[in-house]
Amino acid sequence: MQPPTIRDVFEARKTIAPYLNRTPLQYSAGLSRLFDAEVYLKHEEHHPLGAFKMRGGINLLAHMSEEERSRGLITASTGNHGQSIANACRIFEARALIVLPEKDPNPQKVAAMEALGAELVFHGDNFDEAKALCDRLAAEEGYRYVHPVNEPLLIAGVATQALEIIEDLPDVEVLYLPLGGGSGVAGACVVAGAVDKSIRVRAVQSEGAPAGYLSWQQGELVQAPMNTFAEGIATMSGYELSQQIIRHALDDFVLVSDDEIRQAMGLLIEKAHTLSEGAGAAATAGAYKQRESLSGKKVSITVSGANTTTAQLMAALETYVGRPQSPPS
Repeated sequence: MQPPTIRDVFEARKTIAPYLNRTPLQYSAGLSRLFDAEVYLKHEEHHPLGAFKMRGGINLLAHMSEEERSRGLITASTGNHGQSIANACRIFEARALIVLPEKDPNPQKVAAMEALGAELVFHGDNFDEAKALCDRLAAEEGYRYVHPVNEPLLIAGVATQALEIIEDLPDVEVLYLPLGGGSGVAGACVVAGAVDKSIRVRAVQSEGAPAGYLSWQQGELVQAPMNTFAEGIATMSGYELSQQIIRHALDDFVLVSDDEIRQAMGLLIEKAHTLSEGAGAAATAGAYKQRESLSGKKVSITVSGANTTTAQLMAALETYVGRPQSPPS
């Protein structure tokens, strides 16, 4: 696998433009005051499916051969990647089979995939167990297997969000993005590295599922236990292509607790009038954790998705309201 280049990202933007609008990069007065910085939110939750991964699915399917599409596509997902593939298959008239963990699936994401016409299979307690079945079915039935990360066209597609950020805020200094498999962070590293190497890209992951962080830290693919409510960034292993890209390009990697993610969900609601899911708030949690180092800087924080459940939202607000120390108003 060859990592995508900045040319691939520009091509991806052209490819997805007929299907997706640019998402806004909006200044947040509340977060800027709290961080003593210029803080802008990249609102990827504004996409029709409420998550950034729509970009990658469309770019992949648009470049796929008719033969590949005719075989049907199969992938594993906890929800947002599955929605992206289901949506792209609907647009390009291909069969989509999505394998999801049967333990605690997000009902909103499940309903969205079903509404988009995907066939769903539930298997295992987590993403990696679902992926194992996905691998087997692809081999046995001849489906075109779509890896959730190790697809250069997926990464080029999601990298267009970083391209938009830099176009809208050319003097941005720090980009915060959540990391699960790593496609979004890897895409941002491709763009920042090509446009301006002084731009700092920082990844944020739940400390309850730190495989991506450990893989980056140790320089090899690592598996680690997974115990986080933020299913959008819940993986048990690092992935080859994203780790290859971020290994020497990432400025920093921040681990945050699930309670810090919940507090960030509340913070986004109170300070920025923004609803996010756990994964969508992770970047904000990381930036808040490092806020003292951000004073005076221009900072972009990606809100990657808003597909939260009512129970998750209530737990987040209870954590936020009950936090030991309230952020300054």
